[in-house]
Amino acid sequence: MKRTKQTHSPAGQAELFGVVWRPYKNPFRLRAGDIIRFDGRLCLVIRVNECAAVILMNRPRREFTTRFDKPVRFQPKPALFRICSNSEVEILNRKKPRTPRFKKRD
Repeated sequence: MKRTKQTHSPAGQAELFGVVWRPYKNPFRLRAGDIIRFDGRLCLVIRVNECAAVILMNRPRREFTTRFDKPVRFQPKPALFRICSNSEVEILNRKKPRTPRFKKRD
């Protein structure tokens, strides 16, 4: 008696469920290195993945006077926070597409 290996999936199923990779091209998506305006302040985009963008925002310098009338200033460390990578924020340093050098003839 000859034994055959049983298959529980129809032929060609591997192609049906294979991973299809397409480059994501969205001109409005944030990219690392972008400078944006968020809440009226300049911010730098540090890292971007599918679900979030990590933003670096400088905090304002603090100035006060001590009890002995000495002025003291210090700069707090920047704040890191996350926003959606597809957020509608103003991107300040994104370069516009290059225009062609030569005009087309009519």
